[in-house]
Amino acid sequence: ASASEPVAKIPDGTGSYTDLVELFDEFLAFRDSAGAKADFSAERVAGRLERMRAFQARIADMDVVSWDRSQQVDYLAVRSRLDQNDFTLRRTRPWARDPGFYVDRMLWVTFTDLPVEGEARDNFLERIRDIPVLVEAAKEQLDDVAADYADLAIHNLNNADGVGHGHPYRSVPPAGVLGWYDDLLARAAAQPELTGDIRAARDAVGDFDAWLKKKRPGWTASAGVGEAAFDWYLKHVKLMPWSSAELVVLGQRELDRLWAIYALERHRNRDMPELEPASSAEDYAQRIAATDRRIRAFLAEQKIITVPGDIGELDTNAPWIERPGGRNFWEEIQFRDPSPDHLHAVIPGHRFDAIMKQHVDHPIRGRIDSGARAEGWATYLEEAMLQAGLFEDLPRVRELIQIFGIFRAARVPADVWLQTRQMNVSQVVDYWLPRVPYLDRNVARVDAEIYLRRPPGYGIGYSIGMLQMQRLLADRKRQLGDDFELKEFHDELMADGWLPLSLIRWEMTGLDDEVRAFWAREAMPD
Repeated sequence: ASASEPVAKIPDGTGSYTDLVELFDEFLAFRDSAGAKADFSAERVAGRLERMRAFQARIADMDVVSWDRSQQVDYLAVRSRLDQNDFTLRRTRPWARDPGFYVDRMLWVTFTDLPVEGEARDNFLERIRDIPVLVEAAKEQLDDVAADYADLAIHNLNNADGVGHGHPYRSVPPAGVLGWYDDLLARAAAQPELTGDIRAARDAVGDFDAWLKKKRPGWTASAGVGEAAFDWYLKHVKLMPWSSAELVVLGQRELDRLWAIYALERHRNRDMPELEPASSAEDYAQRIAATDRRIRAFLAEQKIITVPGDIGELDTNAPWIERPGGRNFWEEIQFRDPSPDHLHAVIPGHRFDAIMKQHVDHPIRGRIDSGARAEGWATYLEEAMLQAGLFEDLPRVRELIQIFGIFRAARVPADVWLQTRQMNVSQVVDYWLPRVPYLDRNVARVDAEIYLRRPPGYGIGYSIGMLQMQRLLADRKRQLGDDFELKEFHDELMADGWLPLSLIRWEMTGLDDEVRAFWAREAMPD
């Protein structure tokens, strides 16, 4: 909003800040009660929408204008979570539009280790016996299926995705969800009394696969939510200061910038040997351990961020795998040097960040999640630590950092195009492959699926969240001048939890140029 534009009225109703906390408690219990049995009948959805209208009426009637800035920040954060749930119920409707909503639930149970005894056995039997019920619910509730969603679900039922995020390791990955049921049946030889229930579930999943294939020719709708709805979501839910069209420009500019830096870095290092991937699991484990020691020492010596004494070993995000078809994108990078994803996903990125969030005991901020805050912080760390000097003596690792950034930036326009229905998943894969070094088709397809099927705009959160982090850093340095301390800045960010970065910026700096526009309430597009 420019200075000449009128500022929307801040709510001046009757509710207190205590009322806001109570409302948030009730809302979280209500939100988290949804979907345990995938019951999204028309009657049940109508009931949930009615309950959401009551929540929205209550939050609109709060005396926010009299609260201090930190409380107003909390208000906007809570209201954005209500708007997100409304959007899911009214627009994305995954139970009606996305067969993968059910396929995911069909898969997870197959990862159970057998044999299983006691309470764990009872839980497994309950879950496996729910699969035929889930299939019947899916057939009843999938009444507005998008073509891209259907194709992804059919693919995942019948084919290994080539990445296996969170899947148990198999030297030859099972052929999709159906293959994992076959894998489970083979393991049930050690506990044959489970075979009947597993086979019944497998038959139900096979029936669902056949049903999808039969219905697929009639499903022609596009996935995504459309431009008007996505712009509404960016403002009201993600609390982003940019429209979808502006995000495309920002993403493409970032992609060009990183490609230019990568080209210059490659030129600078042209006479140096290339990095070779680890030769074995042992070699890779040693590289990870050395990387972890190096990063932790750098964080302490350079006064980057406080690492509490109870932060122990935090594992890795890319385990050692020998794939029949060769390394995928993540492995091409990480097996050469674990630094890029260790910063992003281990320390001081996601795993460290999640532990620090658990230390936030604030009744609202300890329970707010922002994908752009989480991914923006983790992506910011990659180039920030490079600029801070972590890789001064590792020139080829700097190239890997740039490649990671290139993939993050390439997601931004693609994510927008998926949600605004300008591209489908296969078109996004074709857009990415020539633009991202080392990228393979499997990782590209899985990533495109993630950002199409997750809550809208998750894929933009990496690079756009990073840009928000950089803006916040720049603002704070300008304000404090020589009094600015990087460690203090990062520690203050950790203490705020995972609030949207526009709200953190307002609270930390007092600059309200972004948040002024958020007070205006607009109807969700039909």
